[in-house]
Amino acid sequence: MLIDRRTLLLAIPSLAGLAAVPLHAEGDPGIHVVKDPGCPCCNSWIGHLRDNGFSVSFEERSIGDLAAFKRERGISDALASCHTATTADYTLEGHVPAADIRRLLSERPDAVGLAVPGMPYGSPGMGPESERDAYDVILIRRDGTTEVFTSYPAA
Repeated sequence: MLIDRRTLLLAIPSLAGLAAVPLHAEGDPGIHVVKDPGCPCCNSWIGHLRDNGFSVSFEERSIGDLAAFKRERGISDALASCHTATTADYTLEGHVPAADIRRLLSERPDAVGLAVPGMPYGSPGMGPESERDAYDVILIRRDGTTEVFTSYPAA
């Protein structure tokens, strides 16, 4: 099949638009983030997820409503961070790296989800990884127990 020059020229803007759309993994359930309106690091984490191929939506809630949402999703005060997200049937608390989310979705453990308590420097959305503090990604089991899912050493 031959494409004439005019058809090719008319198609270029459409192709350029497609190039700007991130590719999403097949079966990507998307991630929905609930965050405080005044939190810039939450926006940076959303950018990290999008840069890693996830489709992301978000909503902003008051601090009180966000705290209630965390409790409803099984996040204790000890595991809390600045934002809470959901994907598939899991909860993601804090600055969880995209690679750990992919692993969670691949392995499908019987769990509430993953948490990065606090806001460790150098975790996604919290400054350069090259200067990161050591931190753990915690798996929260449905029975409330926790275990280290991934450890990130200091850079």
